[in-house]
This record gives sequence, C-alpha cells and structure tokens, in this order.
Amino acid sequence: MIRVEQLMTRELACIEVTQAVSTAANMMRIKNIGSLLVMEGAELLGIVTQSDIVRKVVALHLQPEFVQVKQIMSTPIISIDETESIFEAAGMMKALGTRHLAVGNEDQVLGMLSVRDLLYPVSRDEL
Repeated sequence: MIRVEQLMTRELACIEVTQAVSTAANMMRIKNIGSLLVMEGAELLGIVTQSDIVRKVVALHLQPEFVQVKQIMSTPIISIDETESIFEAAGMMKALGTRHLAVGNEDQVLGMLSVRDLLYPVSRDEL
C-alpha cells in the first residue's frame, strides 16, 4: 500500500496574505505548482489554488494585481495524516471537491498532496 508520505511534496510554497493574486499566480507558474499556503506572519490561514484564481478573479474580470490573496483563499485547509493510504486521500479529495490536501494535523503541516501527486504511481505502473 502506498502511503501519503511517499508521494507528498515536502517543500511548502507559501505566500503572505496581503500579496496580490497576480504575485500568487506568478509564483505558481515559476514553481510549476497549483497551490500556495497563505500565511500571516507565522500563522497558516488558508490555501489559494489555481482554481480559486480562475473562478474568483479571472471569471469575474477582476484585476489580479489589485485583489489580495486573502480575498480569494480557501479556508479551512483540509488535511490528511501522512500515514493514510493514497486511496483514502483520493476518496477525501473526491468527497470534498478539492485537488489539494495538507499533510499533517491542526498544529503542523508537513507537506502537500495534490491530484497530480496521486498520478505518479499510475504513470510508473506501481499500483
């Protein structure tokens, strides 16, 4: 059984809550990722995803350089324990309508798991 900890991304990508959505989009482009954790200082407040940007900014014809990340972020962050199976993670994502899960608990985020991460074993025929 493949566990979440085997596929999660350990390098956390974060953005400050007051940053512009255009900055968030550019960070995602540069890092080739689909989400950023939203921080206020050392406090984790939420998550902003490509879907948030498309649905809450682009589709409404808002100017991303004038919209702050805090205005479109999703909260609370949905998390999963690192020891859970990837099948449990996929089930959570489907049931909750999300493409990203924080890996950890309320006190600490150890990594992120995305739908893209779940495809890795399939692409290597490891299931």
